[in-house]
Amino acid sequence: MVVDLIRSRAALEAEIWALRQQLNVLRRTAPKRFVFCAIDRLIFVGLYRLFPKVCDALAIVKPDTIVRWHRAGFRSYWCWKSRRHVGRPSVPPAIRKLIREMSIANPLWGAPRIHGELLQLGIDIG
Repeated sequence: MVVDLIRSRAALEAEIWALRQQLNVLRRTAPKRFVFCAIDRLIFVGLYRLFPKVCDALAIVKPDTIVRWHRAGFRSYWCWKSRRHVGRPSVPPAIRKLIREMSIANPLWGAPRIHGELLQLGIDIG
């Protein structure tokens, strides 16, 4: 990238034309459908996020495909973020030990009474 800053604009344009021509040849000879891995998609989406005009230079991927990948990634992130936390919340071992001691010391107390006593102590459990 540092070398690109020093090179002349004409040299960069010539390199871009050569790369585009290579892509055109590749597109003619390669199969109709390319297989992209997750890293490839991430790179294309990242470039699209940083430089939206990069869609004009795309040859092997349609701009709509990159926008679709971006939306799918955003959707999967928020599905992951808002997923349900299944199961009962864990109770710390110290509170578990206290509950056992209370039930052994007071065998006639049931779960509602122990729960009430814990609430009076300021311990809120489910």
